[in-house]
Amino acid sequence: MSLSLLDKIPAQLGLVALVVGIGFHAAVVEGALKQDAGPENGATLLNHSMALVQRMEALLVQGNASDVTLRVQTTNSDEVKVIQAHGLVLSLQSDVFDELLQRRNSSTLVLSETPDCAALFDKFIRYLYCGDISVRLDQAIPLHKLASKYQVWSLQQGLTRYMTQHLSSDSPTGHVVNWYQYAVQLGDAALRDSCLQYLSWNLSSVMQSAEWGSISGELLLSLLQRSDLILQSELELYDALEAWIGQNQPSGLTAENALRSVRYGMIPPQQLFRLQKQSPLMLKYYESVRDLLFLAFQFHAASPIQLAKYFDVNCSIFTPRNYLSPAWGSPWVINNPTRDDRSFSFQTQLGPSGHDSAKRVTWNALFSPRWLPLSVRSTYTEHGAMQPTRIDNGRPRVIITPATSSPDFAGVGFQKTVIVAAKQQGKVVVRHVYNFHQSTEETGDFLVDADLQRRTSEYLIDSSLYLHIVVKPLYHSLIVSRK
Repeated sequence: MSLSLLDKIPAQLGLVALVVGIGFHAAVVEGALKQDAGPENGATLLNHSMALVQRMEALLVQGNASDVTLRVQTTNSDEVKVIQAHGLVLSLQSDVFDELLQRRNSSTLVLSETPDCAALFDKFIRYLYCGDISVRLDQAIPLHKLASKYQVWSLQQGLTRYMTQHLSSDSPTGHVVNWYQYAVQLGDAALRDSCLQYLSWNLSSVMQSAEWGSISGELLLSLLQRSDLILQSELELYDALEAWIGQNQPSGLTAENALRSVRYGMIPPQQLFRLQKQSPLMLKYYESVRDLLFLAFQFHAASPIQLAKYFDVNCSIFTPRNYLSPAWGSPWVINNPTRDDRSFSFQTQLGPSGHDSAKRVTWNALFSPRWLPLSVRSTYTEHGAMQPTRIDNGRPRVIITPATSSPDFAGVGFQKTVIVAAKQQGKVVVRHVYNFHQSTEETGDFLVDADLQRRTSEYLIDSSLYLHIVVKPLYHSLIVSRK
């Protein structure tokens, strides 16, 4: 207890009697019980904290022994909300209230709040008395504002966790974009990055929702720069971009920058021809992206090795994102994933260029629920007996290798991406994304927190593990060879 708070106790004797009688006494008794609850005497802890919470709520509702009146004025409005409160409780919970109460000249404390915060101020004050609060999606931001303004850190942190855990919840117009914008204004990097990652990993569903139109130009350009976007194809992204520009009518510079962020090399040439002649957006801004289209057509006309002699094929226009269309990979549903090893084969195009897209590569994928690295596998003694290895040490692994080698692989490296889906708030969303070259053992954290033994594991959907494998050709080796 701070000195400033001790100074107030004589002036708040009625309240102190209530608080000490209900709360402080309970804390002393509970502390004594905890101290006596050692293994020697087998004492039992008696917990009456719920009764204390109920009495604190009644204290707020009835206003007994209130020594401060909160007069909450709504900005740009005549609406006023009056709450009978207790300075001791407010000071204990909030340093800001503590300072305001020390400076006040009367029993009334006048506060000014925006309409959304004023509407929830009584709910916020109740949290200070009871320590719990019910939250809806549309209430998260104003409550977070109040918690930040009055420095109620436990509530602020709880609301941040609530938002990061409810990004996939359904709402009529969407809420992730608003939460992202709020996190940027607040400077909350963790919440900002969580929102940005959710939008990136679930972009196909976001582009089909009402929330897509509410994305700001700044957020749109941030998304377009990313290579970890998960969507059906680059053409799907172009179509969604055309719809966004048509709805929002941004400045010419924003539209040009957005169009120049499209990876035209990832769009088949026949679709590029169609866009050139039939897309109103392309017809309007053709001169702004003509050089990129010309480079994309060159990419489709020659092999990457030939193109690399004259151009940097490692730039973003030739770097794939995480495309879900069949040419790039395959879904893989593993029923009862802890049972035994599983394998399957699938085919992808050799590369996205018109020169390679007709060539197919067959891939073999192996999933092992208890894969053991070579360094810890069972070994044989000099007498030929195998030394046992604890199978509990094994962790889930996915290994993906080409079924055959080919001269066409020269100068091309393949990055494998495993997308793990999960069901959150009744919606199937992307839970994790892992990138590697041959095996998820390279990442070191593949499903490290997943309890696949538990049927209700948040990583399982109806007792099955839902994966999607994407194979992306990368041309880093060509850049090295040119130096």
